Amino acid sequence: MATVEKISIALPPEMVSIVRQAVETGEYASSSEVVRDALRDWTQKRSLRQQGIDKLRQVWRQALQDNRPGVSAKGVLDRLERKDKALAKAAGSAK
Repeated sequence: MATVEKISIALPPEMVSIVRQAVETGEYASSSEVVRDALRDWTQKRSLRQQGIDKLRQVWRQALQDNRPGVSAKGVLDRLERKDKALAKAAGSAK
């Protein structure tokens, strides 16, 4: 392993118990390994969240630049209602 720096952290008793249990069962060799693995997962989760935010911003910018006319809420609701009625009719005739 590369250079490591030792730090001290405070955890609630429930988390301490989880860490100790992971070491005692042999899942991890040390408490430090548990914390490193948790930090890797957290880092990946943060990265995925940031990628999602970046994608959403990209879609938002594209939408702002789109000059095509939008669809009214009434138009969307009317279309959904027609689709729902058609599905209900199809389900009724399938019996």
